[in-house]
Amino acid sequence: MPYSIPLLKRKSCPLRSLLALTFLLLFCPLLSFSQATDSTIMVAAGPHYLKSPFHRFWFGSHYRKVWAQPVQAPIFRLGQFKGGVTPIQQGGSFQTRNLRLVDAQKREYVLRSIDKDPSVALPKFFQKTFVAKMMRDQTSVIHPYGAFIVPTLADAAGVYHTNPQLVYLTQDKALGEYEGEFANMLMLLEERPDGNWENLESFGKPKDVVSSRKAFEKFIADPSHQVDSKRYLTSRLFDMWLSDWSRREDQWRWGVAKKGGTTVYSPIPRDRDHAFFKFDDGVLTFIMSLFKPNYQTFDRSISAKNVRGLIKSSKEMDAYLLAYLSEEDFQMAAIELQQNLNDAVIEKALQQWPQSIRDLSAKEFTKLLKARREDLPRAATAFYRLLNQKVHLAGTNEKDWFELKFQPDGKLLVKHWAEEKDEERKLLNQKMFSPAETNSIAVYGLGKSDDLVLSGNGPNKIEIQWYGGEDTDALKVEKDWKITGKKLKLLDEGDGNDYTKGKYINVNEYQPRAKEFDAEGWLLRYRLH
Repeated sequence: MPYSIPLLKRKSCPLRSLLALTFLLLFCPLLSFSQATDSTIMVAAGPHYLKSPFHRFWFGSHYRKVWAQPVQAPIFRLGQFKGGVTPIQQGGSFQTRNLRLVDAQKREYVLRSIDKDPSVALPKFFQKTFVAKMMRDQTSVIHPYGAFIVPTLADAAGVYHTNPQLVYLTQDKALGEYEGEFANMLMLLEERPDGNWENLESFGKPKDVVSSRKAFEKFIADPSHQVDSKRYLTSRLFDMWLSDWSRREDQWRWGVAKKGGTTVYSPIPRDRDHAFFKFDDGVLTFIMSLFKPNYQTFDRSISAKNVRGLIKSSKEMDAYLLAYLSEEDFQMAAIELQQNLNDAVIEKALQQWPQSIRDLSAKEFTKLLKARREDLPRAATAFYRLLNQKVHLAGTNEKDWFELKFQPDGKLLVKHWAEEKDEERKLLNQKMFSPAETNSIAVYGLGKSDDLVLSGNGPNKIEIQWYGGEDTDALKVEKDWKITGKKLKLLDEGDGNDYTKGKYINVNEYQPRAKEFDAEGWLLRYRLH
């Protein structure tokens, strides 16, 4: 079985060749040699990440040994997978190379490179400099096989997931025009959450899967379309347990299902590249982490500070989708996760790794996953409080009614009704907000004529703003309404709104930017589009 030795492609020099050969013989288990059979290959994901002690001191040890450890991977052939698949599109983010495949049933899969190269995002001038080398070197912060233990953990947690497989893409004429770009690569193969996956349990058997953009547009346009917010909460706490900080809207897809008269969207997380991130174990990377709070390291704890960094890329989405859940909901989700992610589940998940990878990582992961599990309730509390300091409540493009009922103890009950396609109004959401947790609440009516209804009797301790949005909106005051404390601020965009000024009501003329408070504008404003 031949070894491939690309390191000797230099001009002939006897002394250099002798030294190189000696090095290869001594350290061949750590290098990117491939030992192949007809069906498998022994290969390392990234031996180039092995560095000297001096380099590791400054730039971190990360997962360098794991990247350099050879593993056995099955050889992937397009004609043998799912009865034959066809490549249809090359894609990926700025650092990962992707190839989309489709089978005869029109289901899509994706091949994603295990190794990354973030330096391609640099201007061309910098791509051949030390800056590019340092950027690529930091790919070692990612565990190359972390994604493969997630499905077992996600099943136990009640979180939907893809089912990644480790494969080696060899020379294959079926790749067609993509053969030159993708042949001879170690890759992750998984389902692409899009379209009909009604036979896949790990997606919830949905007949349709859509992008975040399509899902959010539906939530805003039609009140009969709703998110499964409790499942999303469980998924987000699970992300924190994995220290997966890169969870922006494109990292999610949404399974669509009809439940009575409501269309429910269930979250399907994808792309676990940044789970188990290990960044701050070098002098320079530790200093850098102080300025990049989202670069959260997979360590023993999930503190409030960690949570702040873990939600940095997704805070607006989290706040929107979890706006009406209570702190009790957050705690119950955390406790349920603790119970479901028991020691046996962790051990079973780690068995998904090849023995050589378990030898390097299993002991550390067992210790850290158990320790982080104990912190889940604390993380849930921090998560809830961060999202509820400044609250944004959005209506829909149908007629909405928001009732603010002031309580004697200073709390505020918010109820949101909406009219579904000219039918009777329906109570969509309600929540009791406490001034101990919430500093301000902004309410957005968005499309059509909307009503803000004030009721109750008590002090107002929360700053409240009302943006009616398009068409003629109205302020209605119930007979029992009587408050003290902070005034309500109503922003009047001058399209015939019926806003009555009062002792505790300020009406301010306001000129919104184009489409700022219709559905599309609201999504753009809060970076959800």
